Amino acid sequence: MKRLSLLAILSFLLVACKEAPPPAPAAAIDPNLVTPPLTLVQQIKVEPVGKAPVADILRVAGRIDFDEQRVARIGATVTGRVTELMANLGDPVKAGSVLAKLHSTELGNAQLSWLKARAQSELTGRAVDRARQLLAADVIGSAELQRRDNEHSVAQAEQRAAADQLRVLGISDDMLEKAAQSGGINSISPVVATLSGVVVERKVAKGQVVQPADALFTVADLSRVWVIAQVPEGEVMHVQAGQSVVVEVPALGHGKRTGKLIYVGDIVNPDTRTVMVRTEIENQDRTLKPAMLATMLIKARPVERLVVPAAAAVREDNEDHVFIDAGEGRFRLVKVKLGPEQEGRRAVLSGLPEDAKVVTDGAFHLNNERKRKELEGG
Repeated sequence: MKRLSLLAILSFLLVACKEAPPPAPAAAIDPNLVTPPLTLVQQIKVEPVGKAPVADILRVAGRIDFDEQRVARIGATVTGRVTELMANLGDPVKAGSVLAKLHSTELGNAQLSWLKARAQSELTGRAVDRARQLLAADVIGSAELQRRDNEHSVAQAEQRAAADQLRVLGISDDMLEKAAQSGGINSISPVVATLSGVVVERKVAKGQVVQPADALFTVADLSRVWVIAQVPEGEVMHVQAGQSVVVEVPALGHGKRTGKLIYVGDIVNPDTRTVMVRTEIENQDRTLKPAMLATMLIKARPVERLVVPAAAAVREDNEDHVFIDAGEGRFRLVKVKLGPEQEGRRAVLSGLPEDAKVVTDGAFHLNNERKRKELEGG
């Protein structure tokens, strides 16, 4: 009898265990949701997402270059042998400074031709005056006067042609006048700077025979330089002359210079599929050197976009996040994609609806509170 009662009790317990419902699982904890204490709530400021005109920043690689309007390639005006060099690489020079001197037989022959033409012109001029006197005395006829007058006109034309040839060879009117007074021939021709600046290239040595087609010196005014960059073909629609640009130069510790685009190319480079753009930068301190690498930041036309204050952004796992108001004193951390900071604002590229309310002040402290609770397990 006792054994039967014990068996009945065990059977009842087994049935009861099978019919008992399993315990409810613990509610999952959202690690991105935080309920801050009252002391922290007082430091938090929430604002709706706004809209504002935002200009995208286009970053393109470029380089420093000479301002081609401030560069002069200087050569000799005559064929000759260099006898003296007056300027070296890096020397500052002024317009009119003598860079080199050379001896030229061509210049000597041209001066001799001019002196002969000048003497012939004077001789025929005196012959015309004498013919007028003889005609007045009825010694010669008018035909003789006319013949001598024609000879004088031809001699004057030859003198002018010889003088023009000397001017082409670099002889000024003052030098012509001195040569006329002295009657001597000077075969030394100077190579003269046509621009004030710095000698950035010298391609001549003493004793070298040079031609007028040879570029002997390059002088550049580096007080203003160009920055040239290549814009990808797909971005050209956002670029136009007159836009503001910022130039960063890595060699100068990423120092920034500002300017405006002065030129946008009209053709696409078929090899690189890019279009050349150019700006000019003041360089009075001459810290910018031609051929330096640079990055050009081009500010495109403004477009209306969602924006959040830069202080609202929280950097987490190398990505941008913001806190949105989840209601009932709670805030949720959401991942977003933001543009670069401009005037204290960042454009929202994705991740936020237009009606969202974000934490604009206190986001950093709110994120610390979230991390603290996550470490404590809830």
